[in-house]
Amino acid sequence: MAQPTALRRFLGGDLFFSFRNNPVAIGAFVVALVMILGAVFAPWVAPHNPYDLASLTLNDSLLPPVWQADGRTQYLLGTDDQGRDVLSTILYGSRISLLVGVASVVLAMVLGIALGLLSGYLGGRLDAFIMRVADVQLSFPAILIALLIDGVARALLPRDAHTDWMAIAVLVGAIGLANWVQYARTVRGSTLVEKSKEYVQAARVIGVPPWKIMVRHVLPNVLGPVLVIATINVATAIITEATLSFLGVGVPPTSPSLGTMINTGNNFLYSGEWWLVVLPGLALVLLCMSVNLLGDWLRDALNPKLQ
Repeated sequence: MAQPTALRRFLGGDLFFSFRNNPVAIGAFVVALVMILGAVFAPWVAPHNPYDLASLTLNDSLLPPVWQADGRTQYLLGTDDQGRDVLSTILYGSRISLLVGVASVVLAMVLGIALGLLSGYLGGRLDAFIMRVADVQLSFPAILIALLIDGVARALLPRDAHTDWMAIAVLVGAIGLANWVQYARTVRGSTLVEKSKEYVQAARVIGVPPWKIMVRHVLPNVLGPVLVIATINVATAIITEATLSFLGVGVPPTSPSLGTMINTGNNFLYSGEWWLVVLPGLALVLLCMSVNLLGDWLRDALNPKLQ
């Protein structure tokens, strides 16, 4: 008898059954998928290229969306003060917001998992030191930690290294280093439970090295809660990036993200150009809300007490 493939096992598993019977999760998945695909394939689906300065004209600046009196069909959501198409800028800006959000979560997850495994498995003074550092960091809001790390990194880097990609890399590092604590504490708690179980004791008896026990035996059994935290933290990281960019210390204006678009549009809000703030803000809300709803569903689906 042929063994079922991984896809067939997934489609027949409890996780997919929970997903297809949850309309909220399906709706959130569709919205997130559409926005992610639009961001990834922005060069092919965007009506205009906001980075092509030759195609921009100030005569088309501050045009309203197409459903208003002065709107034009070639600019469905209007234009900004530079004459850039708002829809195209949202698609391109979402790429940077998603890149920063996902990359910073991966950095925080890798750092938190490593420190949590070491802290929980080895214990002793190393455990006490890592947890005290985590307690100190938890005493400050994550946005302040990110601001501090971002400011220090920009001050230490030479002036000729302040490129757009370097600014994005600094932002990823700042957000990632500000959010590793919850991963470390979660993994540490799960590791303390797992290391006292029989399979870990058996691995110790036969002489398996500690690092191999942590990576091959303990790590796969503590990843469930971490994946749930990571899913929810993607939305948190995107909001943090938007906040930093809105404050002017995040992504530079030459590489617009959703935060920089809202910051720019805020200057024109009281003069009637509401679409420069409302539409990027709506895109940010839809993206973060859909990711959060998927995280809530995943948390409930992976909780055995709710099965």
